[in-house]
Formats: sequence, C-alpha cells, structure tokens
Amino acid sequence: MSDWIGMTPAPRAPRPELKERVLQRALAARPWSPWPIAAAALLVLAVGATGVLWRRVARIEGHLTATQDTLDLLRRPGTRVITIPVATGTRVGALTIFVDTISHRWLVTCHNFAPNAPDQAYQLWFVTERGMRSAALMVMETDAPMIMAMDMPSDAGPITGVALSVEGKRGSREPSGPMLFRLEL
Repeated sequence: MSDWIGMTPAPRAPRPELKERVLQRALAARPWSPWPIAAAALLVLAVGATGVLWRRVARIEGHLTATQDTLDLLRRPGTRVITIPVATGTRVGALTIFVDTISHRWLVTCHNFAPNAPDQAYQLWFVTERGMRSAALMVMETDAPMIMAMDMPSDAGPITGVALSVEGKRGSREPSGPMLFRLEL
C-alpha cells in the first residue's frame, strides 16, 4: 500500500500510441553483434590453454622429481660409478652404472648404442655367486640414449659383476647370445 497518506494520484493507462511504441521497441530484433560470440570463443580458448599448461606443468614436475632423485643418488656417500665402453656394430658406446650401495639400486645409462635388429635386444646381467641373473632387457629401436633404474636382487647373494649380451627380443633365462662385455666388480 503506497498511498498511506492519500496523496498519490490515481493510476492512469498510457496513451495507446505510447504503449504501441514501447511494445514494438521491446519486440524488435536487435542488431547482431559479434562480441558475445567472441567472448565465448575467448573463454573456451582460455580454458583450453589452461588445460594444456596444466598438463605441461605436471609433466615438467615429473621430470624435475626424476632429476632430483637422480642427483640425490649421485650425491650419496655410498654411490659408486662404473663406466664401461661397449662396442656395438661399428659404434663404441658407453654403459654407465651408478651403484647405490645403501639402497641397493642401480641407475644405468646407455649412450651411443647401435639399434637392435628387429628380433633382438640387449640384456643386462647381474653376475652373482649363484650364477647370472637377468637385470634388464633393453630393446633399443633407435640410437637414443636409454636410462633405467633397477633394484639389485636380494635373493641372489652378493653382486660380483655385470655383463651385457645380445639376446632374442623376449630375452632369455641365461646368456645365450654374443657377450658384449663381462666385468667383475
């Protein structure tokens, strides 16, 4: 109730031509504007770019964590570094083993190895008091460097050496192919 003191004039209906003009203006088609579509496209682009950047940051964080783990391994007092020259075909590459004597883990890098034949792979072996134990199967389809981490077997006794052979693509239980090196530690 707005007329509490009785001073408000009585409501009147608008003139018919004014009412018609207001309704026509309200119902008339507005001119087309590209701005709402551009704003929506910009929003979609911003959301997509944020997703791409988020994935990239996650991948970089993973690489950073792996690098920090590697540096931590290299800086430990019980780390031993073994570099072994390896002749593969016409190339001379290097296999480097970072032995962590505290955690009993190896970080192995292979550089400048010739790619394997389609049905072959390099197989790394632990030489133990109980014989040869497979450490890793390395299928190298390109000449890109390879890095891998592995645990030393706890049930094989002390590791007394390391060897590398060329085996079938699925590997073998015992060395059967050409031995590229065998090194006593």
